[in-house]
Amino acid sequence: MSSYMEAAAAARAAEAKTEGLLRGACALLAAAAALLVGLNTQTETVLFIRKKATVKDVQALWVLAMAAAAAAGYHLLQLLRCFYLSRFADGKPCRHRRAIAWLCFLLDKGCAYITFATTVAAAQACVVALYGTHALQWTKLCNIYTRFCEQVAGSLVCAMLAAVGTALLSVVSARNLFRLYPSMLSPPPSSFVG
Repeated sequence: MSSYMEAAAAARAAEAKTEGLLRGACALLAAAAALLVGLNTQTETVLFIRKKATVKDVQALWVLAMAAAAAAGYHLLQLLRCFYLSRFADGKPCRHRRAIAWLCFLLDKGCAYITFATTVAAAQACVVALYGTHALQWTKLCNIYTRFCEQVAGSLVCAMLAAVGTALLSVVSARNLFRLYPSMLSPPPSSFVG
């Protein structure tokens, strides 16, 4: 019986370590996306006028920067929670385990949806900047602000990877949540056990 408990404890520790690594990667990717797009500026001369491209020129990019920064902060807090639970609260029962698991599950889902939605909205705005919209007489901007567009593309890649990682973390949260509920299935009859 003790070998089973030791194996279960080792499995929980490995799962916590994997979740921590994934949360750390998501935090780094989201922070990189926020910094790449948030600190990005480029000044060019267009028809004898100096124009400066910033993240605030495109509302979707500004929202992406704020959402990615919030996601990075959230993942950092969850990483600290994972660290605390794996180091200091190992084996101690918690009265509010289900409530905490539900909260983590819902926050992970919300973070995944928001990160994905803002990344896709920013990508759509970037497609307009890349190709222009002739019906609205919007010209291409990426041939003028090349470095700005390249950095935005890099931030979109980081943000999309963070969104995929956050979706994986929501699966982990769902597993951790529903593990707390007992199975409703009855055990198989003894004739099937063999």
